[in-house]
Amino acid sequence: MSEAEQGRVVEFAIGGMTCAACSTRLEKVLNRQAGMQANVNLAAERARIRLSGAADEAAVVTAVAKAGFTAEVVDGQTREREKAEKLRTYQSEIKRFWIAVLLTLPLVGQMFFMFGEHGHHNELPRWLQLALATPVQFWIGWRFYDGAWKALRGGGANMDVLVALGTSMAWGFSTVVTVFELPQHVYFEGGAAVITLVLLGKLLEARAKARTSAAIEALVRLQPQTARLERDGQLVDVPVAQLIPGDVFVVRPGEAMPVDGEVLDGTSNANEAMLTGESMPVTKAPGSRVFAATANGEGLLRCRATGVGAHTLLAGIIRLVEEAQGSKAPVQRLADRVSAVFVPVVVAIACATFIGWWLVSGDFSAAMVNAVAVLVIACPCALGLATPTAIMVGTGQGARAGVLIRNAEALELAEKIGVL
Repeated sequence: MSEAEQGRVVEFAIGGMTCAACSTRLEKVLNRQAGMQANVNLAAERARIRLSGAADEAAVVTAVAKAGFTAEVVDGQTREREKAEKLRTYQSEIKRFWIAVLLTLPLVGQMFFMFGEHGHHNELPRWLQLALATPVQFWIGWRFYDGAWKALRGGGANMDVLVALGTSMAWGFSTVVTVFELPQHVYFEGGAAVITLVLLGKLLEARAKARTSAAIEALVRLQPQTARLERDGQLVDVPVAQLIPGDVFVVRPGEAMPVDGEVLDGTSNANEAMLTGESMPVTKAPGSRVFAATANGEGLLRCRATGVGAHTLLAGIIRLVEEAQGSKAPVQRLADRVSAVFVPVVVAIACATFIGWWLVSGDFSAAMVNAVAVLVIACPCALGLATPTAIMVGTGQGARAGVLIRNAEALELAEKIGVL
């Protein structure tokens, strides 16, 4: 089968995914498009798409945008841009989280003084509770409304829908009670606490994702940024990205090889442990192959470039690790199927809870509180995030130890290995 018939695989950085329901829905949307075969990874925030026929990168970006997300073709600079953007976002979210904590603590703290015969006298004034809870609900919690709207607009539902729906019901009910001075309990602390805790979970999740990408970044840093080329009889330093096959470069003792190549002159030893795990130096002489990021020993080598950019052995290893981190384990298929229907089922259960309690007890307040409880308790998204995060951590730890894992299925089956 020709390459055109097989199609080409393009990797995209995806923005706006917040839970497993998002990645599952986006994968279904892309796979319904003509000429696209997609695999979307929530933890890595990547989509690997095989394009065939008339499908191209622009069509992918358009389809992803209609689903409520953003897509960008991954190139050599994508990782650095993402790292800088994620750092800015993380710092902003940290500030928002601590503001939410300061606003939520008085609401939650009053609950410890409300036990006993006269506990209700220790309650904060309701107008003060409203003033504390409203910024948490609509400023700190705006990300959940934005995510919920994009999901619903794209024809699906995600965890943001549960958070926004549950906390809005608690805030709205409490606001009505406060404004009309009704003889009911208010639940401002419930909505504010849920938003603050879910935001804490998002921060911990972002921190875990950043740590799991360290293995690939460590591999990228191994390659030198410049190479010493022979041009017109002189040696000049040029960026590695500008090298082309056939360029002649010189590697001095103690330096790292800038690209893959073939030795033309000189003899030396090279430390190739980062590729092979072999600690003994490998002799290099005219005709020997050298590999990017391996360390030259005591001799001066003059080499011709044979593999540059994405065609070096190191780049192939990085691609292998990225593909393994983005692959799906067999157990994840079950999680994907469950997460696809999880949110609609939870909303249906919450509605049934509300109607059932109202019909049986006749107490609207109790019915509403129990319905909200169903919504907010179901908010965490560990179901869909646990497996891809475990795969990223496992393959990343393996890469740091010099063990390359081809895909998630191999990692899952490794548990059954008795003898290696």
